[in-house]
Amino acid sequence: MTTDKQTPKIRPLYEEHGAEGYYREFADAYENPHLPEIQALVERNFYRLDCSDAVLDFAAGGGEVASALQGLGAKHIIGCDPFTHALFERKTALTCLQLSFKDVIREGLSGQYSMIISSFAMHLCPLKDLFPLTWNLLQAAPLLVIITPHKRPELEKLQGIQLLWEDSVETVRGKKVRMKAYGNWDD
Repeated sequence: MTTDKQTPKIRPLYEEHGAEGYYREFADAYENPHLPEIQALVERNFYRLDCSDAVLDFAAGGGEVASALQGLGAKHIIGCDPFTHALFERKTALTCLQLSFKDVIREGLSGQYSMIISSFAMHLCPLKDLFPLTWNLLQAAPLLVIITPHKRPELEKLQGIQLLWEDSVETVRGKKVRMKAYGNWDD
């Protein structure tokens, strides 16, 4: 659905408003332009994803990942997004927490999950905050899966974080969308 407040060109709006400003302004109309790649990665790697218990869709956007997981039979999914929580709940009929990166850094997450998955968000985390955010996410789940339009974030470069596997698909423009799975070295 396209509205007056939305444009398929998200990057210029990020540059104009900043990521937080963009989501404050356009949260209700947000649509990830890489939905086909997200769905392809989730479907192709579903056998690797641990949906045996509650799954947290972190920085959930409009519920693209949650919807793909639901379509494959995952039952216990919770969203988490401080900006698009209403959009997520409307599109998925699932609960969505309203925690930001900063909230998770300060307070961690309550509850335990079989997996946390984050799509098109973690590359927006400031580098200085990446380790505490990642560490706190991995305290709540043994598996952290990141879908990103970049090589970033490269969590495998952080002390104590292990890259378990990765996959990618190409967009129609020949760019890669990556899915990377991480765990703690201690596990």
